[in-house]
Amino acid sequence: MNFDIAFSRLIGNEGGYVNHPRDPGGETKYGIRKGSYPDVDIANLAIDGAKAIYLRDFWNPVSVDDAVRFQVFDAAVNHGIGTAIRMLQRAVGVADDGHWGPVSASKAESMDRNDILLRFLAERLDFMRKLSTWRDFGAGWAGRIVENLKYASEDN
Repeated sequence: MNFDIAFSRLIGNEGGYVNHPRDPGGETKYGIRKGSYPDVDIANLAIDGAKAIYLRDFWNPVSVDDAVRFQVFDAAVNHGIGTAIRMLQRAVGVADDGHWGPVSASKAESMDRNDILLRFLAERLDFMRKLSTWRDFGAGWAGRIVENLKYASEDN
């Protein structure tokens, strides 16, 4: 697993320009939302620009086992890096403060990859089902988790 493979997997879920009235993410393209990147021209964002943002802001901040790293990367793009880190921290059983540091990393290194993957995806699905927009977008989100479970099996 490397960033290019992870990006190829992820981009299939993120697609092109969207500005759905019921989506609290607002104006988004390739998963990059205007609210988080106010200086980016979202409508005209090129795929290479999105890829650079993904690498810097969503892939690099958390260094863990590659199979787990892909899952955190996908969640970070979907929910924000802080939320993804908190999910991972809950999955490994440490305080979920949103900062990936030595305590979190050490705990993750001591655990079985499968345990982390299953717990992380459970945390993620639980988070999604509690969102007020589950009714509008839940089927698509659940489909994304299904694909990620398949990736977790392949990566194991």
